[in-house]
Amino acid sequence: MTLVAEDLRVFAVFARHRNFTRAAVELHVSQPALHTRIRKLQERLGHELYVKRGRLLYLTDAGERLALFANDEADRATDFLRTLGAAPPRPTVLMAGSGAYLYLLGEPIRRYVGKGRELRLLIGDASRTLEALRDGTADVGVTALGVPPDDLDCELLGQFPQTLITRADHRLAKRRTVRLKDLQDEALVVPPKGRPHREQLERALLDQGVRWSVAVEAEGWELLVHFVRLGIGPAVVNGSVRTTSAVRKIPVKDLPPIRYYVITRGDRGDELKRMLL
Repeated sequence: MTLVAEDLRVFAVFARHRNFTRAAVELHVSQPALHTRIRKLQERLGHELYVKRGRLLYLTDAGERLALFANDEADRATDFLRTLGAAPPRPTVLMAGSGAYLYLLGEPIRRYVGKGRELRLLIGDASRTLEALRDGTADVGVTALGVPPDDLDCELLGQFPQTLITRADHRLAKRRTVRLKDLQDEALVVPPKGRPHREQLERALLDQGVRWSVAVEAEGWELLVHFVRLGIGPAVVNGSVRTTSAVRKIPVKDLPPIRYYVITRGDRGDELKRMLL
């Protein structure tokens, strides 16, 4: 069984996107052709390289190891060509969630690119960010974690309380703090099912025996805030989320803080990491 450079290049692009449509566009091939190529690569290796869970694709352990190998090979080739003056500088790759980009990373990113550094930005939730660090797709990750993994270098960027946001005319708006039991019988604005924040909140409300209902499901912090401002219902959000004067922010005492970490593997992305911290 032989792996050729084109196999590695194709799989590295697929692993970065975890999406056949977007990877096919970058590779300038049809989606069916890319499906066939990845399927044949799996057959030759004798291992599944990805699995589908719901609408998302995730790399298997074998897929992560192959992606890491593919990215390392690409880096070595680029480094060699650079010694000959035949390759452009390799951009640092940062992966983070939309909330981190909106509320935490704007100024460090401006400073980094302001120094003339090349930076490529990827968006992903915590699980996809960790995958990207492990398989070499990303050099630096920023995400919220409950327990940092042992196999990656994680440094605390900041922590934020979980807060209830309401309109000024809501019954809880004048409270300095609230507890989950204060949300009894509330209709809440929440993320869609399966999102980490939604799952954590649902577990906490269930543990406290709090009855509640869904006012609306909204994707992304900004849309949650927008629906709260419209009076659809209150929401529990990360304390780093910015709001307007029309919305009150009240810490929830019996929910743990949200901790954001800067995550790296080895010494890749060290300059960006120092700037973020």
